[in-house]
Amino acid sequence: MKYLKQFLIIIGISFLGEVIHHFIPLPIPASIYGMLLLFLLLEVRIVKPEHIRETCTFLIQAMPIMFIPPGVGLLEKWGYIDDIWLPLIAALAISTIVVMAISGWVTQLVNRAIHKKDQEELS
Repeated sequence: MKYLKQFLIIIGISFLGEVIHHFIPLPIPASIYGMLLLFLLLEVRIVKPEHIRETCTFLIQAMPIMFIPPGVGLLEKWGYIDDIWLPLIAALAISTIVVMAISGWVTQLVNRAIHKKDQEELS
């Protein structure tokens, strides 16, 4: 029953993201609205991490399985990709490097801020 409750909370927030997407005509996917809404609800403590922890852990562990259908779909459409595979690989490589660099930079900024806050608390 606990998992059902947690899953319903996540699905409810996802549904609210779909509703927001319907009323705000921006080119932003509904899933992004849902993630932002979940973040805000977690920040203001309306939803506590323990309310959704186990189900989120399961969904994260199952995430690699979710990439199998798109991969098979790409293989089925290889005839369309055959002409552009080199630029596609280049774009994927460059975007991966950029995302890794930005993620590392943001992580360093957050770690510095946490370290600075800890030092101020000790003083």
